[in-house]
Amino acid sequence: MDYANRKRPPQRKPSGGKKGSKKAPERNVPWGIVVLAIILVLALVVGLRFIAGGNPNAPEPVTQEVPASQPQPKAEPIPEKPEERWQYIEELENLEVEVDVPERELGPPKLMQCGSFRKRADAERLKAAIAMQGLESEIYPSNGGTWYRVVLGPYETKRAAEADRHTLQRASIHGCQIWNWNL
Repeated sequence: MDYANRKRPPQRKPSGGKKGSKKAPERNVPWGIVVLAIILVLALVVGLRFIAGGNPNAPEPVTQEVPASQPQPKAEPIPEKPEERWQYIEELENLEVEVDVPERELGPPKLMQCGSFRKRADAERLKAAIAMQGLESEIYPSNGGTWYRVVLGPYETKRAAEADRHTLQRASIHGCQIWNWNL
């Protein structure tokens, strides 16, 4: 349907009456609701005046004035600051803490494989992308030259391998796996 060039539908003519005279529709006013609204507004106004002005029937508060001839009551002096009873401050200054740190066991060297390709050109492309991040990788042929693996490492600890993997992830090189390998 063509909405841009469509014609307007014909307007309906009002039924009955003279032509051209428009009559507004009559509305019935629910007088019960109007009276209820007026009563609620008056109750609100009376309630607010009662709160603001207080109770008019309440007795006036009685205030006692102290004659100038009577002495004013003396304020009690502030007690002196007590000495601190804490001893741990001096004890902690001279205390030595011994921490037992186990030596980290170095396992086999870790290698990180970032890709395995059938074409050497694809492996070279990934090696170049890794080199652009400042890391050195090697391409190892496997299965008689049918697969070319792109490998980084060896790393002494897994933490060092993880640091390089995060560097590669920031460069959008994903899918690197860390293994205990001996090539």
